[in-house]
Amino acid sequence: MADKRFLSSPFGQEESGTISPGMTRRGLLAGAMGLSAAVILPPAVKAGIPTPEVLPLERQDYAEARRRFHTHLLRKMAAPEKSSALGTPPGAERVTYRGGPDGSIELVAWLSHYQPSKTLKPAVLFLHGGNATGDGHWALMKPYWEAGFVVLLPSFRGENGQNGNYSGFYDETSDALAAATYLENLPGIDRARFFIAGHSNGGTLTLLAAMSRKFRAAAPISAGVNSWRYFNRYSEEICFDETDEREFIMRSSVCFGPSLKCPALLLRGTEERPFDADHQLFVDRALTSGFRVDKKLLAGTHNGVVPGAVAESIRFFNGFA
Repeated sequence: MADKRFLSSPFGQEESGTISPGMTRRGLLAGAMGLSAAVILPPAVKAGIPTPEVLPLERQDYAEARRRFHTHLLRKMAAPEKSSALGTPPGAERVTYRGGPDGSIELVAWLSHYQPSKTLKPAVLFLHGGNATGDGHWALMKPYWEAGFVVLLPSFRGENGQNGNYSGFYDETSDALAAATYLENLPGIDRARFFIAGHSNGGTLTLLAAMSRKFRAAAPISAGVNSWRYFNRYSEEICFDETDEREFIMRSSVCFGPSLKCPALLLRGTEERPFDADHQLFVDRALTSGFRVDKKLLAGTHNGVVPGAVAESIRFFNGFA
């Protein structure tokens, strides 16, 4: 039977019942890179959580809101994808960083090889898609280091057999921020050219991180900005108190658009059009932050757009030299 996981994305296409040739090739490509379909996208489940007719707009700065808010996890669970222990893919150095706001969890990250020198190097923190880390994610990073960037791809709590509880974007944002601190403090890194990017779930975290601290610029790819929509589709991943609206607000960058702390370019595939309105609302709200915020559609599906989006993010980041 065809695997419908190839037909859906957390924020994009709806299931159609058959796998198109393009989707099949994309699935085969993922397999060839050592990245399972489950790593790319979590399985879809029945919907059941209503989205507010008008998404709330928060005036409080997101970083301050994070200092005051603590997610209430009702279920303690690992990241909701089957995955194997992390190795070290070609072109990467395996490092560890202290995840979370208190540094209590040691997590694995992959760092591109580079030689520190007096000439500082630009760096990209890239946040992977899905809820597990795979070699295929790292294979997509090659254009960054070929373009002269130092790139770090972190794993997150509860992934690939690691410690920590999955929280559905909230504590994972703390991990992303901790990884950013690790990367920017490496020798030879140019903090004036320190960027963040990510795909799918990683795009969601990219925006939440970019509202929490300063980067030079951010390039989220196929990001979700509306957590109600995500958890409506993947309700089996809800581990927090779903009766508390604040839990959804704190996971929705669209509610904190004015908190954006750097220029941003939202990238998405042409076959991910159903959620244009959410992205446009985010852009409209984020423009009040005082930073330039653009969005751009590139040819492709939710997964197929990634190589082109990585190339586009490099062009975007190079504009800040």
